[in-house]
Amino acid sequence: MTSATVTSKGQVTIPKEIRDYLKLDVGSKVDFVIDADGQVKVIPLNIPAKALSGILHREGMKAATIEEMERAIAEGASGWT
Repeated sequence: MTSATVTSKGQVTIPKEIRDYLKLDVGSKVDFVIDADGQVKVIPLNIPAKALSGILHREGMKAATIEEMERAIAEGASGWT
């Protein structure tokens, strides 16, 4: 397991092994997600969106169809003024 130390400014240097694995380079951006189990995940934002498919999947969760997603977007957007 790779570890790092949090500085007094709340900063952490991502270890080289992890940077290489996530293909992070100088200027790369990452996102932090807390999943349903309370685990924090580091998501590199320099990868194609297709590669993110399924990262939020939970056991027993049914995949939504495109039509269901479009309907949900339309319903959500109808509340905006």
